[in-house]
Amino acid sequence: MTDHNEHDHEEDFVDLNVTLEADQVEMLKELAAEYKEQLNQAWDLSAVLRVAVGDFLTKLGRIA
Repeated sequence: MTDHNEHDHEEDFVDLNVTLEADQVEMLKELAAEYKEQLNQAWDLSAVLRVAVGDFLTKLGRIA
C-alpha cells in the first residue's frame, strides 16, 4: 500500500491543442515559474491552465 497525502490524487488527463494569444502564454509561463519557486512544486504551463479552467468552471457553477 502506498501512502498518499491529501494533495496526491490521480486524474485522467487528455492531450489537446489550445490556441492562445502570445501574451497570454507568456503570462501563464511566468505564473508557472512563480508558483514553482514559491510553492517548491513542479508547476508548468499545463498545471496553470488546469487551475484556470477549474476556476472558470467553478465560477460558472459547473463543478464544485
